[in-house]
Amino acid sequence: MAQPHPSPAQVAARSSAVLPGTQTAPAAVTGEAMTGAQAVVRSLEEVGAEVVFGIPGGAILPAYDPLLDSERLRHILVRHEQGGGHAASGYAHATGKVGVTMATSGPGATNLVTPLADANMDSVPMVAITGQVGAPMIGTDAFQEADIVGITMPVTKHSYLVTDADDIARTIAEAFHIAATGRPGPVLVDIAKSALQATTSFAWQSETRLPGYHPVTKPHAKQVREAARLLASARRPVLYVGGGVIRAQAWDGLRRLVDVSGAPVVTTLMARGAVPDTHPQHLGMPGMHGTVPAVAALQKADLIVALGARFDDRVTGQLSSFAPHAAVVHADIDPAEIGKNRAVDVPIVGDLREVLADLLPALQAEHERAGLPDLAGWWHQIDEWRKTYPLGYTQTEDGLLSPQHVIQRLGEINDPGTVFVSGVGQHQMWAAQFITYEHPRTWINSGGLGTMGYAIPAAMGAKVGCPDANVWAIDGDGCFQMTNQELATCTINEIPIKVALINNSSLGMVRQWQTLFYNERYSNTDLHTGHGTMRVPDFVKLAEAYDAVGIRVESVAEVDDAIRRANEIDDRPVVVDFTVSRDALVWPMVAAGVSNDEIQYARGISPSWDRED
Repeated sequence: MAQPHPSPAQVAARSSAVLPGTQTAPAAVTGEAMTGAQAVVRSLEEVGAEVVFGIPGGAILPAYDPLLDSERLRHILVRHEQGGGHAASGYAHATGKVGVTMATSGPGATNLVTPLADANMDSVPMVAITGQVGAPMIGTDAFQEADIVGITMPVTKHSYLVTDADDIARTIAEAFHIAATGRPGPVLVDIAKSALQATTSFAWQSETRLPGYHPVTKPHAKQVREAARLLASARRPVLYVGGGVIRAQAWDGLRRLVDVSGAPVVTTLMARGAVPDTHPQHLGMPGMHGTVPAVAALQKADLIVALGARFDDRVTGQLSSFAPHAAVVHADIDPAEIGKNRAVDVPIVGDLREVLADLLPALQAEHERAGLPDLAGWWHQIDEWRKTYPLGYTQTEDGLLSPQHVIQRLGEINDPGTVFVSGVGQHQMWAAQFITYEHPRTWINSGGLGTMGYAIPAAMGAKVGCPDANVWAIDGDGCFQMTNQELATCTINEIPIKVALINNSSLGMVRQWQTLFYNERYSNTDLHTGHGTMRVPDFVKLAEAYDAVGIRVESVAEVDDAIRRANEIDDRPVVVDFTVSRDALVWPMVAAGVSNDEIQYARGISPSWDRED
């Protein structure tokens, strides 16, 4: 596992002195004559970048020439710009460092829009550098011109257009600073080809000063004391943990808060691993496909302490009926998130590591003053839910392999340090449900945007960032067909990821909604890749075409051996085509726009809350 780094907020606090990504402040450099292209490469070196995932093209080509001479940057030639963006995201997810991707102008840049939007939704630190047509040509509809700054402004933390070579070093320094500090996010730097070709006097300063950009890291003491008072006196508290805890590297403080408070804790899709699944107070994932105890605890809570979570619709369900009896403490580095969706009683703006560092002693002081809260009745109720509604699944009616069994065995056979990266759909939810996560950063997925095609390139980036970790991509046959060409990148660059292809021959989650809400009218969701179909493509042959190892599994008896065989192969990628039943559904489920009170444990089966109350 990668070593912890300063949290984004900690970096921000000292940002006026040291650039993010560097262990010590680099010496100031002034007056070296070079081209703008050389300044790009030199700036990436100075800021501490290690890897660039990219594709050259006409407008960015000047930057690729000096890149060839760099002894500090590894460039990985991807097969599609979307793959490069997701690889940078996977690298950032797994390491906590800023991921870097590079592309040319026009279609090269627009192909980055999806990974930039994805990183923006999931607060992933990333810098994308794109070439632009020459400055005199901007606005003339020149060949491969696109206003990528205008296009990406809504889906990035910030976007720059650089037309002067003298601005390149400063802009790249600022881009890394913005991406890594405060609430992390993607930053685009679009550089005109004329600026790359011009001569500049390279200047590099160890300090970055951005007037008006000062993320608040230290929480207000009064708000922290009030949060502690509420948590110490609540009778039905829940700690609602989001991915911000992982971005802030606040998992140690969170674990202490869980232990000291005695409160139940739920971890969102983006926060899986922030608290070990085996911790007795952990109720699992809340939301549309969360556990019944996690969903019910939030609905019945009298206090929710939200830590780095967004109150997004996949968690709250129908917002007006979400947690109707709960007071809310909301702590987040981004003040714009607080109160955005749910009214808040105690807002706390700050770095979660600093928030937890202050909240713990304040809570202990409340315990000393007023005694420990009596949570016995609350835990009795929760344990009844856990006993009555455990997570599970039924065997498929067609007798074919259950996808849940495959994913559960992946988690059980691999050690807790294995990094799992998923695509989007049913397999993503099963991977979140049926694998036990014990460590942060061992679960990587596209949460906010829900980007199909994320898994293969993101797993590639995670493996590059954590080469000693075993990295499994859990992908669906629909997702896989969007970005599997990056297996060529993996083979050629010796990035031996494993792929568990959950092949149900369909767009599974869409088909599930057709099953439940469209009277089983399966309009355009059959992909013809599984049992009884044309098997186009044949995924085993496709893997072999990429010089990867292809394995097909169609029965329960073959599952364990295939996983172990894949784990023994470390000199090339492995694709295991687990051909499964298409009829398996994800349960529990809260239908979109419906109150969480109406969660279905299985089809047509909902908890009876009145009886349990």
